[in-house]
Amino acid sequence: MVVPELRPWQAARPQVERIANAVRPRLARAGAAARPRVARLARALRPRTPRLPRPGAVRTWQYTAGAATAGLALAAGVVTAAGPWDANGQRTAERDRAVALEQPGGADHGRSGTTAGTARPAPSAAPVLVGLDGPVAAVDTKKAAPDGKPLSDVLKPLLGAPALGGTRAAAVVDVATGKRLYDTDADEALTPASTTKIATAVAALSALGPDHRFTTRAAIEGDTGELVLVGGGDPTLTARGRSDGWASLRDLAAHTAQALHRRGIRKVTLSYDTTLYSGPQLHPIGVNDNLAPVSPLIADEGRTDGSSSGPAPRVSDPAKDAASKFAAFLKDAGITTTPPGPSKAGTRAQTLATVASPPLSDIVERMLTNSDNDIAEALARQTALTSGQPGSFAGGAKAIAARLTKLGLPMSGASFHDGSGLDRDDRLTAGLLTGLLVTAGDPARPGLRPVLTGLPVAGFTGTLADRYTDSAAGVVRAKTGTLTGVNTLAGTVVDADGRLLAFAFMASGTTDPLAAESALDKAATALASCGCR
Repeated sequence: MVVPELRPWQAARPQVERIANAVRPRLARAGAAARPRVARLARALRPRTPRLPRPGAVRTWQYTAGAATAGLALAAGVVTAAGPWDANGQRTAERDRAVALEQPGGADHGRSGTTAGTARPAPSAAPVLVGLDGPVAAVDTKKAAPDGKPLSDVLKPLLGAPALGGTRAAAVVDVATGKRLYDTDADEALTPASTTKIATAVAALSALGPDHRFTTRAAIEGDTGELVLVGGGDPTLTARGRSDGWASLRDLAAHTAQALHRRGIRKVTLSYDTTLYSGPQLHPIGVNDNLAPVSPLIADEGRTDGSSSGPAPRVSDPAKDAASKFAAFLKDAGITTTPPGPSKAGTRAQTLATVASPPLSDIVERMLTNSDNDIAEALARQTALTSGQPGSFAGGAKAIAARLTKLGLPMSGASFHDGSGLDRDDRLTAGLLTGLLVTAGDPARPGLRPVLTGLPVAGFTGTLADRYTDSAAGVVRAKTGTLTGVNTLAGTVVDADGRLLAFAFMASGTTDPLAAESALDKAATALASCGCR
């Protein structure tokens, strides 16, 4: 949403007020015990505010990011007042530093297509889970909730609903303490569907760092004069109008044409290089509207209907399609080209122009909010390349597992076959999913925070925009997962005491997806209404 006549925080205010209104009754129920936590959060956030966000494109849902990270949905109002997030949900100082670094990435031919080096933490992501007057006391799971029932008594009948099929698993963990509060077969590995993207996000951020950018470049061969469009694995590259911050093929063509004009060149042989990735482009599910053939050179995810998210018909050859659009833009700029064909840029090819993606933190948030399969598979490959694995489905799966193992996560029974969760052979446990969320909230790992800020907000954004029209709207943030016979939900929730809980609910053998979604939503809503200490 672009609101040129308003400053971003002014445009976002109505959305934030809606969320604040949704969670205000919860604060009242929490009573005096929760109010000091809000006050401490406000004090913790205010000094970390570098400045108010810049005008520009506004994605208002991001203003609730602080709520999920800190464990208090009411903090959305505090965040608005303090203004620590820009229009893309990233702390302004973090974005400024990422821009200043101008990290190129996208290197090719024997290199990973990513910036070398180990992941660095986001420099200004505040450790908002600490500094709230010391450690939080351990939780007693046997103590009664406000309605007089222990947590297990609240969740067990809801997760036993017939709509959830014959196999279920669940886990609930206090993010601040890491203590598991509820467990039903939490170590049983089940098909996770799109909740796999949480694992992909953690692995990619760990491997590359939140400031990393992917670069698409145009290079010219000195001996032949051939112009090569080199794919750097940017899954957000666009060929449409204004890019709103995403790398634009139109911009790349304009800069390339300028460089060619300076050389006195008006006609070139055009080719494109996709050698960054290896292995099959087509996912095991085959041709499918949920995912384009995976290529390091792709524009607008190969969509043919003008959409930006969700299922859509895709082009069969994304690289050729992108190169053809690039050729059309060059023609508009006065450069005539031959019909593009596949090639490989030589090591001595000279780069004429580049365009870089937004920071990985932004890309991860977009992936999680929209459940974007194309981004997920690209990030799996980039994780593989950075980890010394081939840029393929198999390489990505192996690299994700290795990264999570290195982070000390519970990997027993886990099995990865892709980065998106479209492969029915993927297996994760509820314990691993909650472990990923707790790790993303670890104050010592601020670079993983986009995993929390990117989760859809109940009743407001992404795949949860049309769910949770009740009192849990704005309080639950979760990644959905749906395949035939599989329904999952994993994310965070602010309970009646203002605590941030991580949860994972998994169900297999479901027959009515809408009924299964409703059952999962009721469980998350009950968790939000429960006091768990």
